[in-house]
Amino acid sequence: MLPAGLLFLTATTVLTTSFISGVFGMAGGMILMGVLVAFMPVSAAMVLHGAAQLTSNGWRAFLWRRHSDFRIFGRFLLGLLLAGLMFSFIGFVPDRALVLITLGIVPFLVVLIPRGHVPQATSRWGAELCGFVNTSMQFIAGVSGPLLDVFFVRTDMDRRAVVATKASCQASAHLAKLVYFGHAIGDGASVPPMVLGLAAGMAIIGTSLSKFVLERLSDQQFRRWTQWLVIAIGSVYLIQGIYLALTR
Repeated sequence: MLPAGLLFLTATTVLTTSFISGVFGMAGGMILMGVLVAFMPVSAAMVLHGAAQLTSNGWRAFLWRRHSDFRIFGRFLLGLLLAGLMFSFIGFVPDRALVLITLGIVPFLVVLIPRGHVPQATSRWGAELCGFVNTSMQFIAGVSGPLLDVFFVRTDMDRRAVVATKASCQASAHLAKLVYFGHAIGDGASVPPMVLGLAAGMAIIGTSLSKFVLERLSDQQFRRWTQWLVIAIGSVYLIQGIYLALTR
């Protein structure tokens, strides 16, 4: 019998973060990962996070499928496969402090990196590099939304195309993470099927509700609010991760 507190925490957190991700195309996954690693082992958190975000992003990709650029998605998969092969040989599992510090650093790296130096997903080899970098970050921190956005920020795609294409890419990266931590790592990543099912159901509901908000945002509001949101979340995680690393 699972504790009622675990079920309630899973349901409310996944519902809220899926809604946020549905509106901004990111940020929700960062919040969810920070909550999960606070209450369970990293490998188990990766599996539960992967299941929830795979469902959330997969459903979002389906809802906005007519806006998705499947050429970019196909090229993204090439980079994903290369990263998956590399990490399958390494067998790397991060600890809680590394996950939090990485979650905190990523938004600031995104701001500091000269955007003109990052190839866009629409440019030559841009989507492939995007797939490799973002899948690698999934295996290290469980989240790659802010980095993924860097590869789309200077394209001429509107917010619907950005959200739809990123959702397809993110769904595949979360699937890779789910397979990696669920099977390559072993028993330490086990999560009760009831919790996985609950997370998937809440992810679909939260993502469906977000569609109405995204329709009412302008492209300018979408990009401005996304940047400030991920920086605020990253600041909290960076402080937590450094504190944990210094006190363990």
